[in-house]
Amino acid sequence: MSKPRLGIIQSRGMGDIIIALPIAHHYHKQGWDIYWPVCEPWRAQLSAVAPWVNWVSIQADSGAFFYDTPMQRLKNLKMDEILPLYQALTGHPEFTSQPWFQHTSFDQYKYIRAGVPFKNKWLLRDCITRDLDREQQLFDRVNPQGPYVLTHLTSSEQTVRLPEGLIPPEYQVIAVTEEGWLFDWLTLVERAEALIMTDSSLANLVDQLEIPVEKYFIPQHHIGLTPVHGSDWQWIANPDLKRSATIFQVG
Repeated sequence: MSKPRLGIIQSRGMGDIIIALPIAHHYHKQGWDIYWPVCEPWRAQLSAVAPWVNWVSIQADSGAFFYDTPMQRLKNLKMDEILPLYQALTGHPEFTSQPWFQHTSFDQYKYIRAGVPFKNKWLLRDCITRDLDREQQLFDRVNPQGPYVLTHLTSSEQTVRLPEGLIPPEYQVIAVTEEGWLFDWLTLVERAEALIMTDSSLANLVDQLEIPVEKYFIPQHHIGLTPVHGSDWQWIANPDLKRSATIFQVG
């Protein structure tokens, strides 16, 4: 007997995909075949780190690739169930009309919608296959010279400022770049003296893997758009925080 097919709709946002991987894995362990349309540039990487998912390549466009194109592809592939995991999307008021929308962060929203315990978000280690050779190759190319702090200060929306005096002068500062795959940076993450990160896909990855490195976080968004952390981060004020990121007026 063939397995039931579950389609996931979360075509973009590598950070969102990382957040949602344990949701898909929950159903995979229950015997579902998982089909997941994602943007073409990410397919090779995701196929390598999560080969248990049938990753479906789609092209980014002016908007249909968010929902309409994935939905049609999944229907063509004869899904038994289709699970959209956006918490808000233009033209889809059914997402924001859910009773928990106003009371949860966007990552909690996904888990409630999927009917998966939120604590599963930190089971990401069970969901991925690391390529230690690729990780070591990137480590060798970066070639740290002694103790170092790894920084990731740029997201899709903003580059945050590094606070003065936070990093001891004897430490080398290594900035995360676009080189390689996102997952290739994990060995560099693990060997760092500390991490300084803003809200980004790499920060999601680090937190969900619960990597035991000293971690600093510079926020960019309000509570609804900031993922919940499961490991210890020291929070640093963002002097360039947008007005829209403050939703509670105190004093």
